[in-house]
Amino acid sequence: MSAVDFLSLATAGVQGLHPYQPGKPIEELQRELGLSRIVKLASNENPLGSSQKGVAAAAGEIPGIHIYPDDNGFRLRNKLAERHGVAPEQLVLGSGSSDVIDMAARSFLGPGVNAVYSEHAFAMYAIYTQASGAAAKVAPALPADNPQSPHGHDLDALAARVDEKTRVVFIANPNNPTGGWLREAPLKAFIDALPSRVIVVLDEAYTEYVEEEDFPNGLRWLDDYPNLLVTRTFSKIHGLAGLRVGYGVASPELAAVVNRVRAPFNVNSAALAAAEAALDDEAFVQRSRENNRQGLAQLSSGCDELGLAWIPSVGNFLCIDMGRPAGPVFDALLREGVIVRPVANYGLPNHLRVTVGTPEENAFFLRALERVL
Repeated sequence: MSAVDFLSLATAGVQGLHPYQPGKPIEELQRELGLSRIVKLASNENPLGSSQKGVAAAAGEIPGIHIYPDDNGFRLRNKLAERHGVAPEQLVLGSGSSDVIDMAARSFLGPGVNAVYSEHAFAMYAIYTQASGAAAKVAPALPADNPQSPHGHDLDALAARVDEKTRVVFIANPNNPTGGWLREAPLKAFIDALPSRVIVVLDEAYTEYVEEEDFPNGLRWLDDYPNLLVTRTFSKIHGLAGLRVGYGVASPELAAVVNRVRAPFNVNSAALAAAEAALDDEAFVQRSRENNRQGLAQLSSGCDELGLAWIPSVGNFLCIDMGRPAGPVFDALLREGVIVRPVANYGLPNHLRVTVGTPEENAFFLRALERVL
């Protein structure tokens, strides 16, 4: 059989894609370098582990894994609806919130239309847009010396790129990888000014970590904006990243369209049960939030002592300016047993994104960084 160039058979959007690069796994680094102690601060996972209520609920599903999960996620959907004061038909369940974002892209993007998002925004917005065949209109971020949100979303620049062919605007609040956030009044004014035919995907994956008074809760705006889709995840503060479960909330009409492209049984039984139980584990959420508050202070103070600039963050990570190309620093940290995240692919070649760990993990990273520098 002759060789086939399968890439040439792919759609134009897929041909130009570069796959998403996740954080380096601990096991891979152990195989490569033979290190006994490795601290992974690369993927914004919860350093305290998982909600034990969620773990117990997931374990209870194992005897029945020969049976397909509830495709509609009835119990989780209804619990989320009760928690957020919405109707069950406003929910879209996904294998992580990125799955819901992908569904929105597949529902509304394609050749001849465009999506608008910010420079330095979550990498999957670009991937989903390109894969759909739609055009991307990328707004420059705020400058590094902006006092309120360095490298953050510039709402005026985003608005200027919306035209008659725009179908989706992606906004991450807080933003990954920079950690900056948009305040309530300007974000609401931005959405107010958009045509109602433009779908706003408001990505709130890190919202549970935020303690700022003026931080908006997009779920409270759903009655005002039928074109708003708010996405959230159980991967971050609830510590269920390995189970992959998230959700979106929108008007019933918008949710119904997005649910049309949802894959059957896209959330497994263990994930459904764990997420439902984790919603009741407020003590774990509070411990996670407290650890994050202290960890951000520990990391930022350590960077100050090393003379390194950092972007103010309300997420569970800190984006640190190495003052030089960050690739060699990343490689040297690997040899010290620390995995962080280079973000050159986000347009920040001098920065490393560091997840908040436990106090001991944060100290381990800071000692390693001092040696490397």
